[in-house]
Amino acid sequence: MKVITLIFTITCAVLSFGQSTPTEEFIDSIVAHSMSNLPQAGVAIGVVKDGKIIHLKGYGVASVETEEAVDANTMFAIASNSKAFTAVGLAILVDRGVITWQDKVVKHIPEFKMYDPYVTDNFTILDLLTHRSGLGLGAGDLMLFPDGNDFTIDDIINSFQYQTPNSPFRTKYDYDNLLYIVAGELTSRLSGKTWPEFINDEIFSKLGMSKSAVFRSNIKSLENIAEGHKSTLEKVTQIAAFDIDGGVIAIGSAGGIYSNATDMCQWMMTLLHSGKYGDSLEHELISENAHNELWKTHTMLGNKVKGSEYYNNHYDAYGLGFYLGDQNGYTVVDHTGSVPGMLSKVTMIPEMNVGIVVLTNSAPGGISLISITNEIKDEFLGLGDKDWIEWAEELLNNRKESSGEVVDSVWAEVAKASNKKVKFKTYVGHFKDDWFGEIEIYEKNNELWFKSKRSPKLHGQMQFYKDNTFAIMWPDRDLECDALTVFELDNKGIAQSFTMKGISPSIDFSYDFQDLDLQRIK
Repeated sequence: MKVITLIFTITCAVLSFGQSTPTEEFIDSIVAHSMSNLPQAGVAIGVVKDGKIIHLKGYGVASVETEEAVDANTMFAIASNSKAFTAVGLAILVDRGVITWQDKVVKHIPEFKMYDPYVTDNFTILDLLTHRSGLGLGAGDLMLFPDGNDFTIDDIINSFQYQTPNSPFRTKYDYDNLLYIVAGELTSRLSGKTWPEFINDEIFSKLGMSKSAVFRSNIKSLENIAEGHKSTLEKVTQIAAFDIDGGVIAIGSAGGIYSNATDMCQWMMTLLHSGKYGDSLEHELISENAHNELWKTHTMLGNKVKGSEYYNNHYDAYGLGFYLGDQNGYTVVDHTGSVPGMLSKVTMIPEMNVGIVVLTNSAPGGISLISITNEIKDEFLGLGDKDWIEWAEELLNNRKESSGEVVDSVWAEVAKASNKKVKFKTYVGHFKDDWFGEIEIYEKNNELWFKSKRSPKLHGQMQFYKDNTFAIMWPDRDLECDALTVFELDNKGIAQSFTMKGISPSIDFSYDFQDLDLQRIK
């Protein structure tokens, strides 16, 4: 580790004087430094500059069980980087005159209904893509996570009317997955093709992204595919593949694409050329006007009069499937993606004609993903004073420590109360949330159990915590989403409703237990 760190330090020193194109040796040293300090399985990196691929390489292994090496063609789930493909797909339909961005969603999906009649009547196609619906962060994501549930596209479209907004319509950014699924369904209805067929025919095939596919089940060969992993400070463990298709084809539009560093370089070069592609840029995927709409500020995340200390950043915003911001005087366009055990990051600097893609098959890997990207990006931006790998290691350790303290304290309290006699009949019954469906609380072998009717992995023993609160440790330990249930009793001491929340402060936002309002139905 000391040798790798020394190489990293020397390389940074050589390259940190003004803007520079990172060399293969530099990127190799960054990855080696990251992988020695932060446990992870594999990484694939592609870098483009001025319409050419200048770095394309894999590192580590696709699977710790098979030890197959990662290369430039290893397939990874790109997760929410699929959203950019959804936006471009709709841009293709705009260019063809099939829709306008300002079309009301109900014009094309009449059963679409939001939490308020005004919002329903005025909700546009742009609103599907800009995370400004008024709903909270990850609203309704329990219909997607964990995998293996049986929610349909009709369930998803029907769910919004029962969800509670946390801000007025079009006033605040809150990341949303479900509305991108509606965007995929809209594409399907207007094109006459399933969303996977449309993306394959209109984007993958045209750009030569021959190995990319929507859903793992559509990958032609599974011989070179990355498996998901979870990592601790001690080891990296392979986990089961996340089955995002699950019967809802349109779900791919929120995060269902598998791709590789080679294909993603073609994707970035097309975007950096404003939608043009081909050896002489003779072909057009989308018009320049449509491309401008993608990279235009639609929803502000924040702005500063004085720029931030390191990147001199003044604003952050969301376009259509892309984040936007300024760093060291340049516009930076990027997005991340995450499903269990798999993460991706795409970063582009349009004025420099630069694109960077980093794919990894380890979680938590978002911090290492960001750190590798930032090291490469900083060379292009003329920065080099920050050791992002060291930053990532410190942040990850602090996050694990603080979250661990909260989690440990809950289970310590459960252990203390293990001998307390609890009247399980007080809580037994069937409860329902209008958008998530039915939950059964039942007694078995003198234990209290929780069972979701529609999401089978959410099935586990309930252990008394305190008062009318129980903790659930899900049997599937890959989920990492243990939860608390808090019951409300009537004057006869019988539970009439309950709410939930995740135990860990660092629980993924898509486990939105806190949005459930479960009422007794029998």
